[in-house]
Amino acid sequence: MLDIKFIRENADIVKADLKKRNDPEKLNWVDDLTAKDKEYRHLLAELELLRNRRNIISQEINQLKKEGRDIKDKLNEAKELPEKIAKEEEKVNSLKEKITYYLMRLPNILHKSVPVGKDETENKLVRKAGIIKKFDFELKTHGELIENLGLGNFDQAANVSGKGFYYLIGDLALMELALQRFAVDSLIKKGYKLVEPPLMLRRKPYEGVTDLGDFETMMYKIEGEDLYLIATSEHPMAALHMGRVFSEEELPLKYCGVSPCFRKEIGSHGVDEKGLFRVHQFNKVEQFIFCKPEDSWKLHEELIKNAEELFKKLKLPYRIVSICTGDIGIVAAKKYDLEAYMPREKAYKELVSCSNCTSYQAVRLNIKYRKNSAKEYIHTLNSTAIATGRALRAIIENYQQKDGSIKVPAALVKYMNGIKVIGKKKKNNKSIKIK
Repeated sequence: MLDIKFIRENADIVKADLKKRNDPEKLNWVDDLTAKDKEYRHLLAELELLRNRRNIISQEINQLKKEGRDIKDKLNEAKELPEKIAKEEEKVNSLKEKITYYLMRLPNILHKSVPVGKDETENKLVRKAGIIKKFDFELKTHGELIENLGLGNFDQAANVSGKGFYYLIGDLALMELALQRFAVDSLIKKGYKLVEPPLMLRRKPYEGVTDLGDFETMMYKIEGEDLYLIATSEHPMAALHMGRVFSEEELPLKYCGVSPCFRKEIGSHGVDEKGLFRVHQFNKVEQFIFCKPEDSWKLHEELIKNAEELFKKLKLPYRIVSICTGDIGIVAAKKYDLEAYMPREKAYKELVSCSNCTSYQAVRLNIKYRKNSAKEYIHTLNSTAIATGRALRAIIENYQQKDGSIKVPAALVKYMNGIKVIGKKKKNNKSIKIK
């Protein structure tokens, strides 16, 4: 969230940013927030005086007793103080609750380079890369290819778990693991430290890293427990240093998280109904950085280039778009998406999301660093390296062959035990369609 000190001193900046986002409701919050913050600080000062008076009057009564003087007036005052304090505490707590409500829902301040737009149709193209292949045969969807080759099963997964789940089988399951190792090895070579995070978080740290609306629309709660299944390893990696104060010399910290991810969202009807693209459970390799504020924009570019390098090696055509003000969400100050080309639809689909969250998550999680004699909030950044299900879809559709098999990208062959084609029928080793 935004630091309340920043809002006090920069209310005009906050309002101008909300206008860019076309968010009139929250625009009206700013004046009410600053007024309530002023009242809160005034009442808090009065409350501290009352608490202090409570301590002092006890000493005064003891002194009067020692001197044999009348303590009636002081006793009456002492009896009235607890009720006065309780009333003031109620007012203070009520104001604090409303202030927190606003702070947890006001969005981050956008970088000046974020394009202004109403929705995803106005995201700005930054660059394109890769060669779009021409096919001389009718293309199949990735779900159809998977089922035809016996490399997965969507129907049985739906029977035992519900829609939005899948089985990967044989060489396709091996390719999924290959993608993980491919991304992890690349990031480790660049100095990123591998992390296997917890797959569940309590609400308090989770509130530190995401939009509160996600608790209703995205996250799975464990019944009867203060625990939520993680939607991405970004979240537990951000919480790894909750409450921490770093020295300047310790930063930046670069992490590579590998985990399953769990989300309520599900694909639309049609090409995504049986497939790997938008599902309830998937695996992902995630990049995460804690850094000093002056380094975060340079590191934001580093993160998206790391992801691009992987897709260049996979020889998948893609484009980078800068997400506009109407599509960016509340946590990021700037976000890039990497979208891979899907030849059957002749369209680009999101595979990577790369965000600079500046100090927004750090304020909620109370993560700072020492700068000279002061403490300042750090910046946090995150980016997908590879979401394996989505990457598999791009590979299957771009590398499908006329005979229905799937060529393995050269960059993955060493992680596939030398296998160069999957799904190709061979003597004594036929692909079996699993019913």
